[in-house]
Amino acid sequence: MEYHRPVMLQECIDALAIKPDGVYVDVTFGGGGHSSVIASKLTTGQLYSFDQDRDAEEQSKKIDSPAFTFVRANFRDLKKYLRLYKVKEVDGILADLGVSSHQFNEAERGFSTRFDGPLDMRMDPESGMPASEVVNTYSQEQLHRIFGIYGEVKNAKTLAGVIVSQRARNPIETIGEFKQAISSCTPRGKENKYLAQVFQALRIEVNDELKALEEMLEQAAEVLKPGGRLVVMSYHSLEDRLVKNFIAKGKFFGEVEKDLFGNEKKPLDAVNRKPIVPSEQELLENSRSRSAKLRIAEKR
Repeated sequence: MEYHRPVMLQECIDALAIKPDGVYVDVTFGGGGHSSVIASKLTTGQLYSFDQDRDAEEQSKKIDSPAFTFVRANFRDLKKYLRLYKVKEVDGILADLGVSSHQFNEAERGFSTRFDGPLDMRMDPESGMPASEVVNTYSQEQLHRIFGIYGEVKNAKTLAGVIVSQRARNPIETIGEFKQAISSCTPRGKENKYLAQVFQALRIEVNDELKALEEMLEQAAEVLKPGGRLVVMSYHSLEDRLVKNFIAKGKFFGEVEKDLFGNEKKPLDAVNRKPIVPSEQELLENSRSRSAKLRIAEKR
């Protein structure tokens, strides 16, 4: 099984408009598919690839290039780590916000509904709290909120109530126990879609994904050179909305601010008005690509 097949690889590489002597950041190394291609296009340039996952760090050892540096860190610390490497500004930043196939395929990571394993879902298994802790300790109101907002789960309130009553009998520690505990809420014939939404909500909460994305985007706008490219691929509407708003308005909520002369105060301009989506061919070859949306922006 391949470690991870990158979605819209060529589209991402084209969007970065790589200069051989440029400085680039891949903030989501994952399986290294994008990074290895970017590194191969550099001569005197540099690529810094971020990932907090130790498995990704192992994968990074396969890229043998003087242009490549792996940074074991969350992308919300983008500026801090670039400063450590004495990098003030960069020519391009790529973010592929999907969970890598490898993480889904490792039962013990707890990302996938297909296996039984610990209910974990941490992108960095060495820090933070696992999903089992969320399920066993959050109040009914907190659970209702995360399933409603992050999972867009229709019966989020009922689901939260069921979890609270089930965990009172026995703590819920594994994926199998969790699926069993919520089986009365799971709509027949739509189990996979429903569980995917529920798992997505837990994963976003466990990894503080939306807040981390906001922090990364703000820092990306600061470190890009004028004319530098930000290329972001998202897989669900919550992420895509944040990316779209930030590119359009320079903020995540509300309207774009203007200066005294009526000029918009925002750091980026959209390169493509509509998001780029996978080709028919790619959809046939890689079902995980079906929800992907690619947005490209340029620093003003």
